Amino acid sequence: MTEQTAFDMTSAGIHPATHMGHVHYTVADLNRQAAFYSEILGFKELWREGKTAGLGAGTRELLRLTELPGARRAHGTTGLYHTAFLVPSRWDLAHLIRRIAESQIPIQGHSNHGTHLAMYLPDAEGNGIELAWDFPKEKWPMRDGKMSLADMPRSGIDLDDLMGVLQSDTREWTGLADETVVGHVHLHVADIPPAEGFYHRLLGFDIIMNSPEFRALFLSAGGYHHHIGTNVWQGVGAPPQPEDATGLRYFSVVVPDGDELERVKARAVAAGLPVEAHPDGALLRDPSRNGVLLTSAIT
Repeated sequence: MTEQTAFDMTSAGIHPATHMGHVHYTVADLNRQAAFYSEILGFKELWREGKTAGLGAGTRELLRLTELPGARRAHGTTGLYHTAFLVPSRWDLAHLIRRIAESQIPIQGHSNHGTHLAMYLPDAEGNGIELAWDFPKEKWPMRDGKMSLADMPRSGIDLDDLMGVLQSDTREWTGLADETVVGHVHLHVADIPPAEGFYHRLLGFDIIMNSPEFRALFLSAGGYHHHIGTNVWQGVGAPPQPEDATGLRYFSVVVPDGDELERVKARAVAAGLPVEAHPDGALLRDPSRNGVLLTSAIT
């Protein structure tokens, strides 16, 4: 059975309540990375055991870091483009942007996507970060459940307008809001059709936009603007990220309960994909060798 045939076996959609969980990185220097996220962006270090630490907001783990001495960043490979950390208000996003400016962290750009505002920057080891806030859903440029390129603004954030919220609301910022979540992950892949086969036809995410113009594919569950983005900006046929490189180990997809987890796992097994046991669920690899941890909110 070929991979493409296997991925055509099912058209069952993933549960609409599916959302993103924590992401896990290999890092060269755990202390340096943990300090970046906590001191600059306001993450809390929730736990640490040996060479691994969990960071997050409130009691929610958003980021897991495991140190591998001697690990180096690979270039021109598949892997992480960025992780989007979604804050609950414009006020929270404005405070993060002010923290970045005060810390003189170089940014990679900012955008008003119509669905959300986004600020882009690298972490201390070059992993892409998107800091995001969602517009109310009724304002999203969507048509028939798809993102409408024609209606999407192509502009940056109006920073004067955004930062103005700090003048009218002078509360002290004490770190990431407890409601902060991983909004989406955006991946470098080797090619779009196999990524579509894996994330859409196998796992069951809905296609929100497949753009030859941008050489990118965006997918989601439950009508969200996107939970997963994929692109071929490292080149079609880009090799997998080496196992001893810094960067993404896996990102996690959280389904509502154990029954849904078993249903999705069964589809992967039926497609002939290796399913690795993991303390938090089941670990899969997409066709570009990006790790996907399937887990459930209720076991």
